Amino acid sequence: MLLQSANFVLPYINQPGTFTLSDYKGKIIILTFWVSWCPDCSTDLPKKEQIYRSMNDNNIEMVTINVTERERSHTDAENYTAKFLSQPTLKDNGREVYDFFQCEGVPTTVIINQHGEIVRTFGEKDTIMEIIEAIGAIL
Repeated sequence: MLLQSANFVLPYINQPGTFTLSDYKGKIIILTFWVSWCPDCSTDLPKKEQIYRSMNDNNIEMVTINVTERERSHTDAENYTAKFLSQPTLKDNGREVYDFFQCEGVPTTVIINQHGEIVRTFGEKDTIMEIIEAIGAIL
């Protein structure tokens, strides 16, 4: 039995407004939690960005979430986002959403299916291919 994801509303870093998870029910959601100083995030996020830019599937929504409580400064997250990320990027409320998904480190990737259920969570040791295969399995 899969755990139902809680709804959350977080502000964007790279655009005005807020992201509400429940607005995307019916889509596969890929969340990636990160911080700007993390070497593993600096390896992982460009791969996710490449997937985001090449993806042509309206049934998938990719979003990154900066874990603000683990950031050295808010401007570091804003600068990193402006320089490297075009996909929707959110600011966690401290580590509220990060903790809900029981993340143990960064980067952490969470896949939520079309029914709002948490299908799988990936840590820094998992490969991008494992994540792509998991997405393909629920399409």
